[in-house]
Amino acid sequence: MSSRRSAATSETEDSDGNMNGGDYESTDEDDLSRRQIRQQYRDLIRNVQQNREEMLSSRSDKLTEALEEANKIFAGVSRAREAALDAQFLVLASCLGKEKASQLHADMTVFDPTSFAEDLLSFMGLNRMESPGHNCENESDDESNAGGYLPADAWQKLGSEAEKCLKRTPTFHFLLGSFNTEPPVVRQRIERQKRCNKTKEKGVMPAQLKKMEESHQEATEKEVERILGFLQTYFIEEPETPISFFDFVIDPNSFARTVENIFHVSFIIRDGFARIKLDHDKLPVIEPIAQENKSNIDEHNQPRYQGVVYLSHQDWKEIAETFEITEPMIPPPVLP
Repeated sequence: MSSRRSAATSETEDSDGNMNGGDYESTDEDDLSRRQIRQQYRDLIRNVQQNREEMLSSRSDKLTEALEEANKIFAGVSRAREAALDAQFLVLASCLGKEKASQLHADMTVFDPTSFAEDLLSFMGLNRMESPGHNCENESDDESNAGGYLPADAWQKLGSEAEKCLKRTPTFHFLLGSFNTEPPVVRQRIERQKRCNKTKEKGVMPAQLKKMEESHQEATEKEVERILGFLQTYFIEEPETPISFFDFVIDPNSFARTVENIFHVSFIIRDGFARIKLDHDKLPVIEPIAQENKSNIDEHNQPRYQGVVYLSHQDWKEIAETFEITEPMIPPPVLP
């Protein structure tokens, strides 16, 4: 078509629309031929526009057929008017070709299961004209067998074709080693010298550490005896007045001394020299236990309970302010 464009553009058109390509004279037969060519181009353009969807179909060759017909018509083109109609048709055809090409590219990425099934059945030799067990009296059987008939070796044929793509057998790996029947080689056991059990050996505590431990234990016993003496003294002075546990152990001037007092009082309670109970206000009070009463308590085997006391620095301040404790009932020990 490019050659016919160059041939058409090499001529010049006069004022009457005729091409001046040498000694050319217009006749009635030539005018009739030109009118027929123009009519053929108009019919071709109209046909392409009306059947646009069919032209764009990927399964249709209508656009190719239209181009071939235009090539045949162009063989008789000799004037500019017919060449203009040919150019108009080429513009329309090129637009349709571009759009069809873009759709064809998109269709290549889409899998059509229906088309694939039809191609697969055709490959397997589906015969739609025959149906096994055809029974004219039973319409339901006719409808179920209306799809066609597959030969007996249809699936074998498909399997043989698919086998060409699966010739290679995948390798197999044992999860628990190989199936070797030979017994493993027994390794020679190396006897090692037994280590002495250090736990059975009697530990020897350094003399200095032992002396420090005895000194600390002795200091604790002395502090417990000192605090017990204060408790007994307060109880003898006012036996009818219960001693508040908080008043007894809280030192408003030292949080550390308060913790130590609670720690030492716990030994007095554990050994049965004192007891804690609740008064009528459900507040803890402490009182010493006489030796004769202590023997009676031990004879009855009354259970003794121990608990963990949580005391923060803020709690210590709030207790001292709430009970208005200004002086400690247990004075700090006198350092030697």
